[in-house]
Amino acid sequence: MEHKGVWTIAEAHEGRLRTVSFELLARGRKLADDLGDELVSVLIGVIIPDEDLMELIHRGADRVITVSDEQLEDFIVETYSNVLCSLVRQRRPEIVLAAATFNGRTLLPHAAMRLHVGLTADCTGLAIDEKTHDLLQTRPAIGGNILATIKSPNHRPQMATVRPKSTRPLEKDLSRKGGIEHVLLREEWLDRRVRKLGVRVDKDEDVNIQEADIVVSGGRGMKKSENFILLHRLAKHLGGMVGASRDAVDRGWAKYPQQVGLSGKTVTPKLYIAVGISGSIQHLAGMKTSDIIVAVNNNEDAAIFQVADFGIVGDLFEVLPLLNEKLSREVRI
Repeated sequence: MEHKGVWTIAEAHEGRLRTVSFELLARGRKLADDLGDELVSVLIGVIIPDEDLMELIHRGADRVITVSDEQLEDFIVETYSNVLCSLVRQRRPEIVLAAATFNGRTLLPHAAMRLHVGLTADCTGLAIDEKTHDLLQTRPAIGGNILATIKSPNHRPQMATVRPKSTRPLEKDLSRKGGIEHVLLREEWLDRRVRKLGVRVDKDEDVNIQEADIVVSGGRGMKKSENFILLHRLAKHLGGMVGASRDAVDRGWAKYPQQVGLSGKTVTPKLYIAVGISGSIQHLAGMKTSDIIVAVNNNEDAAIFQVADFGIVGDLFEVLPLLNEKLSREVRI
């Protein structure tokens, strides 16, 4: 039996589908169309109403497979892996994609090891080789300094995790039709050796710039960590969050969860303000899909201006205080 079809792993939290589920479908739809195959969204977890699952169809899936049960409320990788591996062995998909979230980064490596297949993590680009139909998986390598394209020609399914926010979900198409298949949870899939005791969150991970509508980022041009207070003031006025380039993080001016770029986070806010950032390829890859990009740099030839919707050529230490003063007056009014 040959391998056919593209699967994307949907995620849910507190009874609602996560946006990353729809982002994956946008990736999977293109791959499935290029292969002439079916696109299937697979959800493992708590029970989600069929009317909510239909959004997966409206966002690009041809079919939904769900294994839903109250016993799957907690993400236990051993149990989720048992479910996924059983489905893969039985139905033999060509490609399996998951988001590079906590769940995806845990589940797919565990399943790939058990299935004896390859896995490319944290991909920013996916395509189909026209000649071989192999999945071309592009991801940053060597600390984000190069982009590597990886293939798994000898093993199926081809598996990859995809960076969240690296693509936009498809618009809802209410005319799309598709089936929802409910697979009953088997007792042997439950790994009783493991149980959830609690959750501990790293305080640094509270900085989730990927969910922010407005991101104000600083780079090497900020000159020192103390100057980031100017960015924090601007972000506060705008109701946004502060990001940073890799240069700024490497210098200790900002924390890694704030890093935007190939070796950091990919963000798609409504407004992205880049201050003192030259615009390396690695940084642009992490923010170029923002709705509106504003750049402040004293070098009119800086690469950041090539993607900016609005550019200010000038000394950021003159521009930022003026912006903050103007916005503070607006807030008081």
